[in-house]
Amino acid sequence: MALRRWMTALVLLFGLAIGAALPASAQIAFKPRPDNGLAKTPPMGWNSWNKFGCNIDEATIRAQADALVSTGLKDAGYTYVVVDDCWQVARDADGNIQADPKRFPGGMKALADYVHSRGLKFGIYSDPGNGTCQDRPGSRGHEYQDAATYARWGVDYLKYDWCNAEDLAARPAYATMSDALRATGRPIVFSICEWGIHQPWKWGKEAGGNLWRTTFDIWDHWSGRGNHGLWLGVTDILDKQNGLESFAGPGHWNDPDMLEVGNGGMTDTEYRAHFALWAMLAAPLVAGNDLASMSPQTLAILTAKDIIAIDQDPLGKQGRRLVKRPGEEVWVKPLSGGATAVLVLNRSGETRKVSAALADLGLSADTAYQARDAWAQKPLAPVKGAITADLPSHASIIWVLTPKA
Repeated sequence: MALRRWMTALVLLFGLAIGAALPASAQIAFKPRPDNGLAKTPPMGWNSWNKFGCNIDEATIRAQADALVSTGLKDAGYTYVVVDDCWQVARDADGNIQADPKRFPGGMKALADYVHSRGLKFGIYSDPGNGTCQDRPGSRGHEYQDAATYARWGVDYLKYDWCNAEDLAARPAYATMSDALRATGRPIVFSICEWGIHQPWKWGKEAGGNLWRTTFDIWDHWSGRGNHGLWLGVTDILDKQNGLESFAGPGHWNDPDMLEVGNGGMTDTEYRAHFALWAMLAAPLVAGNDLASMSPQTLAILTAKDIIAIDQDPLGKQGRRLVKRPGEEVWVKPLSGGATAVLVLNRSGETRKVSAALADLGLSADTAYQARDAWAQKPLAPVKGAITADLPSHASIIWVLTPKA
């Protein structure tokens, strides 16, 4: 996160802390935007920021697109290749946004064409302020012009950040870009990235968003905060998701930020829990590692078939935490066909036995359930009355329970 993003966040947080009123433009009657028909399941793909930051160029993006295909990630459902901040450098005399000619000499349309040739979709990044988080040109005052440019390039996904936006009202700012994207006639997934400051889960769908960030940026840690408290570890983000489940559903998703799986700051056990928890949250699964050099363990996590199926379940329900005790918790996610995904998590620093009564999970205490281990992709003994698991520190299990006929 850039210094400017940190300063922006502090300004906004200070305003909220003292009860500052939103600008008048945020209080007027607001007409909900119609569903754009996209993202009926949580988007899956790859984004450049978590691993590469501003160190991106045309060759890097092409290599990541190639790796999505060659590693089997595309076949597993990963579709979008999203170029984050630092691709843009200026505007021409007519106000048209320009890609950095040194880093992207072929231009963004050629890059989009290459991504499409690999059977993938292409995403890009901008910001409603005058500048992006890395002080590249933002879209303020150029929303319709930029949207038309993106459509000509073949953009399929827009991540829209929230830097340099201190004097803007969030909902109208995002609705403006949503309207601009729709005016192009091209289907473009719209990712609202205002860090959860103005509770976008309450208005993101009305503003035309397909997903919206619920917190500040993730960082590659199991827990704890960095960058003056503005980067959040996996469990810090997790704690902010419970209670938001009613706002998620097909076409509109809570976004706890991109995946850190494979970036080196956590153990594989922690990465497995991170990935499974995001699946339980019906979160977008957007990889953020170097796909061209990942370990077999990282690839196995990112392509875990049954875990992805839980995330992509067409019922579109976000899971919720129903059991929480010191160091342990249980999350439950309804699935289509009457099944239920149950994740048991050991958050403590030691191995422990974690158990929960089925009645506490909203399930019948008198019913026997067929059980399937989603990681091992194999059936388990039927479950009745309670679930119990012996788990190492920071480990999780995830079962799919189906009532026996």
